[in-house]
Amino acid sequence: MLVILADEQILSTQQVCQGCLLATHQGLPRWYQGKLRCGRMLEEAKQFLPQNSQPTLYECKMGFRVANID
Repeated sequence: MLVILADEQILSTQQVCQGCLLATHQGLPRWYQGKLRCGRMLEEAKQFLPQNSQPTLYECKMGFRVANID
């Protein structure tokens, strides 16, 4: 499940992505085959995290931090 990380809050993607021009027709992030198509993976965060212990972090084109949590 994708969530938006904003200032000490966790927001649903439906709350944020509905107004984004890059979102799908359903107002969701462009998530395809395990990758965020409307953003980039934060490589600098990945190098400090042990594998499988933390969610994968992304930054969308609008500047929001997006986390993939299970």
